[in-house]
Amino acid sequence: MKYILILFIVGFSLAGDAQNSSATWNTLGKITFKKEFDAALGFKIDKPIFSEEILALSGKTVEIKGYIIPTDGYKSHTEFILSAFPYNMCFFCGGAGPETVMEIYAKTPIKFTSEAITIKGKLELNADDVNRLIYAMSEVEQIDSK
Repeated sequence: MKYILILFIVGFSLAGDAQNSSATWNTLGKITFKKEFDAALGFKIDKPIFSEEILALSGKTVEIKGYIIPTDGYKSHTEFILSAFPYNMCFFCGGAGPETVMEIYAKTPIKFTSEAITIKGKLELNADDVNRLIYAMSEVEQIDSK
């Protein structure tokens, strides 16, 4: 009975961690866009409008689980894109939206894997620079390693 109770407690704590990471993507998905003319580009762009929940996370350390989208070959990276979805379903390759990817700036290189990784870092929001993604994380550390 004691072992069953321990397994039950451990199972719920692990489920809480996974829920925490997916809850971050769910919160980041609470975004809307408005068409706005960009003088530099000469046409209208979709400008992100961040919800209050997203704004509350700006500058905070958050935990998130996702898939590495390499930008410089398949090696260890300090800069890469993290996607809520695997490579074949990500924003660049599939039908997902721009709120499902973010720029990652890691403290130390994170080895490429096709499996999901969990990381933590400081969330940054971008509503103005069309040459960058709308989300970025700096000071990133991998918190799971298999």
